[in-house]
Amino acid sequence: MTEPKTPDAARPAGPVKKHGRDGKSNATIYDIARVAGVNASTVSRALSKPGRVSPKTQKLIEDAAAELNYQVNPFARALPTGKTNTFGLIVADITNPTFFDIIRGAETTATDRDYTLVLAESAESAATELTAARRLMATVDGLILASPRMDDDNIRALAQDKPVVVINREVAGVPCVVPDVHKGISEAVRSLAGHGHHKVAYVAGPPESWMSERRWEGVQAACDWSGLEAVRLESSKPTVDGGRQVARDIRASGATAVLTYNDLLAIGLMQELQAAGITVPDQISIVGFDDIFGADFTTPPLTTVRSPLGECGAGAATRLLDLLHGTGEPAGTLSVETELVLRGSSGRILPAK
Repeated sequence: MTEPKTPDAARPAGPVKKHGRDGKSNATIYDIARVAGVNASTVSRALSKPGRVSPKTQKLIEDAAAELNYQVNPFARALPTGKTNTFGLIVADITNPTFFDIIRGAETTATDRDYTLVLAESAESAATELTAARRLMATVDGLILASPRMDDDNIRALAQDKPVVVINREVAGVPCVVPDVHKGISEAVRSLAGHGHHKVAYVAGPPESWMSERRWEGVQAACDWSGLEAVRLESSKPTVDGGRQVARDIRASGATAVLTYNDLLAIGLMQELQAAGITVPDQISIVGFDDIFGADFTTPPLTTVRSPLGECGAGAATRLLDLLHGTGEPAGTLSVETELVLRGSSGRILPAK
């Protein structure tokens, strides 16, 4: 039986309004109560904690809410509970395709767990990142930092406030999701050694990038094992334009093979070398990193070390939500494997004519 309805003096008289001028729902629990024929307090119980009212009443209220296009306001719901069912994700560069699959993986997990993802970017700036993080922390339940540029102390300070998970970086005392670069890089260097290369250049990423240093360490270790010479070159920025700008340094280095911090650098480098009449891979082999969308659109298609970016996003979101629900590990690193994807931009070096 439906709970009896009692008069509500606070409820204004007049017809129920289903939509505001912008076309969005502005229905309230009082409107739902009127349509369903129950008390507003019953509506509140049914919507906040299903199971506290009878199945028949629950169905009446849900049908009325659907008819009125009622949407729960997460910030209003947070007033008594402190929870908004939202979490933030800050990426280093929202225009970089490296982050597309990370965002998709985190968003899919959020949806599956009835959470909403809030996105922000740092534009490769530690100061901007910290400001964005502090602002987000005021309104979300937790935070994911993808390739953070701020220092470890600031990350740990944020994690003291609310749960934080980091992608592409290890921070002591904070849960992290990190691709293990050694397998993919070792496969790339062995392939280059097998094709007759003797000197490999590594084009580094931003100075603040923890992952750039790990990739350089991986290149050095793999080259030492294979008996190849490794040289490090700096890039102005981790973009296609940054790859173009480093092309002269690559040629001056005498390297016949290049591994870049990311695929965007590799694509820009390839474009600039080809514009100068240098044939890829006959005169120089190029290997990128991450296997972003479009890496196989180049001519020749780009050989790259694939990072499981979607898995990283989903894994970080899962760890964060588990922490929020009291079932996750407060620290430790989840490692995911990388692998070489062989395409046309790397191969045997041809002797000069």
